[in-house]
Amino acid sequence: MALRSLGAGRRIATPASTGLLAQLERSLGLTLGGLILVALAAGAWVMGRALGGRAAYLFAYGGAGLLGAAILIARRSRPVKAERSAIARRARVGQTLEVTLKLTSARRVTTFRVEEKLDSALGPSVVFPVSSVGPNHEVEHRYSIMPALRGVYSVGPVTAEFSDPLGLAKRHHQLLGRTEVTVHPNTDEVLDRPLTRAFEDPPLRPPNSRPWPDGFEFYGMREYVRGDDMRRVVWRAFARTEKLLVREFEQGISDRITVVLDTDAAWHSPGTPSETFETAVRVAASVGVRHIKDGFRVRLDANYDNLAMNLRGPRARLHYLDELARVHLAKQPLSDALERLVRAGRRDSHIVLVTSHFDSVSAARANLLVSGGASLTVAAIIWDESDPVTLRRAHEIGAQVVQVKPGAALSGVFRASLQSNLRVR
Repeated sequence: MALRSLGAGRRIATPASTGLLAQLERSLGLTLGGLILVALAAGAWVMGRALGGRAAYLFAYGGAGLLGAAILIARRSRPVKAERSAIARRARVGQTLEVTLKLTSARRVTTFRVEEKLDSALGPSVVFPVSSVGPNHEVEHRYSIMPALRGVYSVGPVTAEFSDPLGLAKRHHQLLGRTEVTVHPNTDEVLDRPLTRAFEDPPLRPPNSRPWPDGFEFYGMREYVRGDDMRRVVWRAFARTEKLLVREFEQGISDRITVVLDTDAAWHSPGTPSETFETAVRVAASVGVRHIKDGFRVRLDANYDNLAMNLRGPRARLHYLDELARVHLAKQPLSDALERLVRAGRRDSHIVLVTSHFDSVSAARANLLVSGGASLTVAAIIWDESDPVTLRRAHEIGAQVVQVKPGAALSGVFRASLQSNLRVR
């Protein structure tokens, strides 16, 4: 059984490509013809033993000698070496990766087969015959792979299969080892500004929150007071009014963003991969990448564990997407992730909750966070068996709600939903 990786980032065992016979041939180093010869030689020896026939003994010993010679020829050392072109360690779903295998040898070697094993999500294994390779004759083979699903996959190993001239025995020699490719989920440009909250007008603030930093939207101008940043002075207004006026912006909720991805397998669509779960991962990827780009500090949580904390800066995007490439479905409920946030004690963050089912227990945990000063956006994954009460519970605790259907363009969905929420408020 060979280990292969699933799009959800988990390793599973898959059967060998050609079944029990192929496993037997590989373990014994004999081809089907060699196994038949072993059976015939053994049968001839038994017949000679039982009947006392010299011809049967000669056939048995001749077959054994022929098979021994074939094994020696197949397993002799051959100085074949392989080089693989550099493969991107990270890729995105649907990206084409070009790979070149180059074979060299210190002396002439003829008639063998080369195989590069690939995970099933990257495509079928690459197999090609080599008629001859030597000091003056290098062999190159080019192929491409296109990952269809996010995950962590292996490319390789590269093995050469050598045989004797009669095809009775064979030997597999590893030329190159494995290399891993992390396939990131695709992302869309989404709108998710943390501007709305239950406590909107200063100086009224939630009891457990810290002062809010500046947001993105221009609010107005006021007179300069000692300690204001001079970079916020509006010099054109000073020229007209002879007063120092500074810009004020809409208050932001926080510079801390928490993305919670619901990984409860019981509430996602069946199948491998799960369509609703892959949609949820794409939503989490798009939102997190947007906030990292905007300079926020991003945290990523799944039901079963905290996956990343304090991600900020250009390189944080790769770390964030690496974690989403590995995330998988589990049995833990969404309330476990929200309970961790409640116990963490930080409630002055903007929380993006990506889920297909917002039950009463999870809603109670989320309400504690909102009451403490957090801003909450619920990205609800809508499918045939989704719970309609999810949307009502999210609205009741004061969350912004975005309804996402599998396959929908996230940029338009987020913009339309959040602008609608702002008009309602």
